[in-house]
Amino acid sequence: MYAAVRRYEGVTDPAEAGRRVAEGFVPLLRQVPGFVAYYWVDAGDGVMVSTSVFEDQAGAEESIQRATGFVRDNLETLLPNPPQVTAGQVVAAG
Repeated sequence: MYAAVRRYEGVTDPAEAGRRVAEGFVPLLRQVPGFVAYYWVDAGDGVMVSTSVFEDQAGAEESIQRATGFVRDNLETLLPNPPQVTAGQVVAAG
């Protein structure tokens, strides 16, 4: 498995961002081949973190591209800062 983690800081409206992600972005991710799971976390203090898990690196990389486009088109005012993106192979899971 392969995972991509995106950390957003300076989120202006976490509840609205969560609604838009749930209604608009999650359905897009489910269409990516190899999709396993997705989590959108409100970490407080204007920080939100997403974790996408895929069967392979190609799926994770496609999720990063889709996230970039979705944020640009639908969340730019709510997520004003570019995310910190970390991706890699899952080496342990529970």
